[in-house]
Amino acid sequence: MKANQDTYPVGAMCRLLKVSKSGFYGWRDRPMSRHEHQDVELAALMHTVYERSHRTYGARRVHAEFREVYRVRVGRKRVARLMRNAELKGVQKRRFWCTTKGGAAERWAPDLVEREFVADRPNALWVADVTYVPTAEGFLYLAMVLDVFSRLIVGWAMAARLSSHLVQMALEMAYAQRTPREVIHHSDHGTEYTAIAFGTRCTQLGVRPSMGSVGDCFDNAMAESVFATLECEMLDRNHFQTRDEPRSAIFSWIEGWYNTHRRHSSLGYLSPQEFERRFT
Repeated sequence: MKANQDTYPVGAMCRLLKVSKSGFYGWRDRPMSRHEHQDVELAALMHTVYERSHRTYGARRVHAEFREVYRVRVGRKRVARLMRNAELKGVQKRRFWCTTKGGAAERWAPDLVEREFVADRPNALWVADVTYVPTAEGFLYLAMVLDVFSRLIVGWAMAARLSSHLVQMALEMAYAQRTPREVIHHSDHGTEYTAIAFGTRCTQLGVRPSMGSVGDCFDNAMAESVFATLECEMLDRNHFQTRDEPRSAIFSWIEGWYNTHRRHSSLGYLSPQEFERRFT
């Protein structure tokens, strides 16, 4: 009624809704309670956090941001209610579709992980995978190396062609940044990872290659989950004309958002970099 009193007569709205005019005016002129004042302040802060997350955070991550960054003590259900009232929603991951072409069986590496994707320290276990980004010029391929301990993307590379050189560039970046000792590099059986050149480079760097079972959708789910996050938070929201456009956008997403700020439920709602910082 308050929102429409300039358009419709108050008396007519009161009769329609079966409330008294004195009751409406008493409610309208009553000062806001302390709880209502807090809701207004929380809603303003909530919009700030939501926009800073590129409109991707749901109630759990907004609540974690309140607690960790702003030191605001508030219940998660209250945050969820305020987000519903403001019609703010977190993005949802889509199903990930596998596009792997299997390499020669005689060059498969043994499975050193056996679906135990856990690590008690950085640089003990990496998972790697490749995805593609459609553009008007054609596909842009993205290779990625992820540290299982912290979900940090430690290496990545992009190219117009899918090849063993692409995944090798991602490995080179990961090794240069982390200088691990006998880290396990787990991937699928794609031709890029079974190539002789890639296996040779792993041996030279002291990296232990590992490959999962064939046709198992859960075997490399951690890497695929990161790609699904990339798609729903950034790729699905854009239509790229050239390959240079997603190159810049993906770089900003990885280095400016995912590694440094994005909160993970599996890490206690910390970002990968913050999780590693607290560990060290």
